[in-house]
Amino acid sequence: METPKIPAPKDEGEREVLEKLIAIRDQLQLRKLDRTTYVRTQDVMVLYDQAIEQVRILNEVRHGKSVEENRVDRVVDSCFQLLSLFFMTIGRNNEAPAAYALTSTIKRLLDHLDEANLFSARDLESMSQTLVYLSEIAHNSASTKPSPLLETLIVQRIERCRVSLANLQKRIEDIAEPLRPTADRLVSIMRQMAIINTKSKFTPSEIHKREAELKEIGETRKDGQFLDADGNVLKGSESVSLLLDRCLAYTKIVLEKCVVQRPAPSYTYPGIFTNAMPRNGQFPDKWKPIYDVLIGIRNELDKLSLTQAWSLRETDLYDYQRQLDRIDESRVNGNWVDDQGQPAELYVQRTLLYLIRRSYGYIYHLMISSEPVSEALLPIYNQLQTLKRCLVEVKNSGGVTSVRELYPYSMKLHSIDNMKVDGKFMVGEDIPEGQGSVAELLAECFDLNYELRVAAEATTETPPSEQGS
Repeated sequence: METPKIPAPKDEGEREVLEKLIAIRDQLQLRKLDRTTYVRTQDVMVLYDQAIEQVRILNEVRHGKSVEENRVDRVVDSCFQLLSLFFMTIGRNNEAPAAYALTSTIKRLLDHLDEANLFSARDLESMSQTLVYLSEIAHNSASTKPSPLLETLIVQRIERCRVSLANLQKRIEDIAEPLRPTADRLVSIMRQMAIINTKSKFTPSEIHKREAELKEIGETRKDGQFLDADGNVLKGSESVSLLLDRCLAYTKIVLEKCVVQRPAPSYTYPGIFTNAMPRNGQFPDKWKPIYDVLIGIRNELDKLSLTQAWSLRETDLYDYQRQLDRIDESRVNGNWVDDQGQPAELYVQRTLLYLIRRSYGYIYHLMISSEPVSEALLPIYNQLQTLKRCLVEVKNSGGVTSVRELYPYSMKLHSIDNMKVDGKFMVGEDIPEGQGSVAELLAECFDLNYELRVAAEATTETPPSEQGS
């Protein structure tokens, strides 16, 4: 279901491995869809060990042979992608298998940034830090059954990401320091216009506002060049000028699609051109199916980013990833081609690519924001996060005037603490992952509550005359 139409393996040994891997993937898919029970660590580890064993057998079968990628490679990727997300779901974020899915997403993002040639240093900074973290857990996995095979695979994927990242960082360095804020501003404007372009309704004035900003930036040039205080051409002036021209060209493309001549209505709305009509989500019919799918994915991921702590199971990201991968990989020479072999027009291409990149960005954000706590403990963990925010807010607002005001917080903290059995938070007979994170957060809340109580008692015991002195 998730595997593109690529050659099936010819070797009998590979075919046997393929059948077993498909069975493992199917079990993972079924477990992913089951929302009636929490994902248990032991269930995931059994399937993980089975997948590792099949990859070991596959490597033995292929030893000394020259093999082209076939369907078994794609199923291996699907299995590890799912297993990686399952490791996040059970709270084992700091172990090597959890890094697999993140490296896939980072590589996609870096490839798209390279292709679009539209990025800022800030875009690269987060991924650079994430790659350092992934490298650490790949080499220092806390797993009780570390797999050298998987560790090697992940290290190789991290290295490929680092090479791509270094190439992009070089382009940033090729722009003079004083000119980088201008380049970053242009990237921001281009992205703002892309967001506006995918709204169900927008007016030309929204684009005209950005167009005015672009012209303002253009006026800072002299003879088409960005100069320093001494009148010298700044390093990177040509590339930033090209970016400015791209932005201006994009405003014309979007406005061309937005403005539709029509008879003036008998009524007008303030601020709306009478001869202008938003696209209202309209898109060329032959590309509308892809557009609708991408808009749907983007909107769903946007909702998840707002409610992640309470509604996200990391394995949910798998289906979004695979849908995006299939659409992205269906391009021919970087563009989509219709049934007649005609490529999509520039406006369509840029809009679809923006939606894909935006969605991969959401997936990346959701992955790096995943807490190292099993979904079985997340309800408790989220309650403690909320309690901590409330207590910090109370502290920053000057504390409380009496201990009585802290009773609701104290009662909630003690009720959570009383849920422990022999010092552990249990779910049935299981001890879910993330005990340390929950215990640490609970202790922080108790400390904050204690500080507020001591301060309130000190205020109560101090005579009014001394308080005013």
